Amino acid sequence: MSAPQQEKPAATEGTANTQAVGGGAGRPDGEPAWEAATAVVRVQRRTVRLLSAAQVIGGVGVGVASSLGSLLAEDVAQSETYAGLARTAMTAGAALVGVPLAFLAQRRGRRASLSAGWLTAAIGGFILVGAAVVGSISLLALGMLLFGIGSATNQQSRYAAADLAEPHRRARALSVVVWSTTIGSVIGPNLADPGAAIATTLHLPPLTGAFLLSSICMTAASLLLWLWLRPDPLLLSRQRAQDEQARTGGPRSPAASASMTGTLRLVGAHLRRAPRAAFAFLAVVLAHTVMVAVMTMTPVSMARHGETLTVVGITISGHLLGMYAFSPVVGWLADRYGYLTTMLVGQAVFVASALLSGLSGGSVAMVMAGLFLLGLGWSFSLVAGSAMLSEATPAGLRPGMQGAADTAMNVVAAVGASLSGPLMSGTGFGGLNAFAGILVLPVVGFSFLLARGGRRRTC
Repeated sequence: MSAPQQEKPAATEGTANTQAVGGGAGRPDGEPAWEAATAVVRVQRRTVRLLSAAQVIGGVGVGVASSLGSLLAEDVAQSETYAGLARTAMTAGAALVGVPLAFLAQRRGRRASLSAGWLTAAIGGFILVGAAVVGSISLLALGMLLFGIGSATNQQSRYAAADLAEPHRRARALSVVVWSTTIGSVIGPNLADPGAAIATTLHLPPLTGAFLLSSICMTAASLLLWLWLRPDPLLLSRQRAQDEQARTGGPRSPAASASMTGTLRLVGAHLRRAPRAAFAFLAVVLAHTVMVAVMTMTPVSMARHGETLTVVGITISGHLLGMYAFSPVVGWLADRYGYLTTMLVGQAVFVASALLSGLSGGSVAMVMAGLFLLGLGWSFSLVAGSAMLSEATPAGLRPGMQGAADTAMNVVAAVGASLSGPLMSGTGFGGLNAFAGILVLPVVGFSFLLARGGRRRTC
């Protein structure tokens, strides 16, 4: 039996009215799924274009944060001790806002949620400029916290692309939005020099120019979505799903009207009774943890071996290429061969990455190859896992589930990043990669249980 065939029986496991909310290729009576309607397809194409454009524009800020955040923190505080504050505060901001953003989407739609997220991140960027001008560490921390919301908004945009997608195109739609992040992540780190020129003209500290530009870009992304993301893809998909449920006599999901606490309880209950959703949730969280833990310490390891900042920069660029550039291919593979199969390929890529980096012995070529594969394994896991999570969750509960997954992903990754330093100090870069390789075992083990359950249901 092929991998896609193994997955089909499990598609409805623990999911209420999966066919009605777009979990299958068509309705039980043989008619096409509502996502295939001409009007819906037209809205979906426009939605993906808008989301991709917003990712390109707003993603510039995410790229600036990854390259210049620690430098700005060190410059404002006049101490290397505070350099890590940027990463910590931005990660905390992304983690804290995941569920509230999803709850806002659940109540008001993707348009309100995503535009609010980008605008809040832009305000954080303007606060960072002010922090640099007055030399305030407290303002710096607040600005970084709000600026990190841009990362959470960037992540949740991918789910909006899946709201109206046909079941057999869900991963591809999601992956196009993920790919769009590539452009912003490349442009952002290169804004240091143009930003410094603008800052000099405005009599501001040099590093603030890049953050000023990124805040303008995030504001533009917010306006783009607020003005033109109509009809709202989530609200339209929910209405279509409710119409289908009314036609078939299925029960309505209470999630859309639940409180935030009630939504989280429903999310927990669904994860307990829906193995496919639980598997996708676990795979996404652990994949992000593996990526962040190893990526955080790779520049430190390379510096210890005497590599220049230019070489380190090229290595990180290759890593970002692996993360984003091939996501449309990954999306096509996920839709063609199944989400479960694609995520298992991602785990194999993680193992190959750990072997190359862990056994590099200071070899730049091996570290570059290992970090590229680290990003590629993340892409396989995130794209397929996010699509599977959307498929395995009823329409009314999807925003809450997606927000919970992103929050867990950022929190666990932050813990992994904080532990990666002591772990490398105690066991070396090879030991850190070995630990990362071990983290694929829960995903592989869970996948076997999932496949076995699917085979039993077909017997």
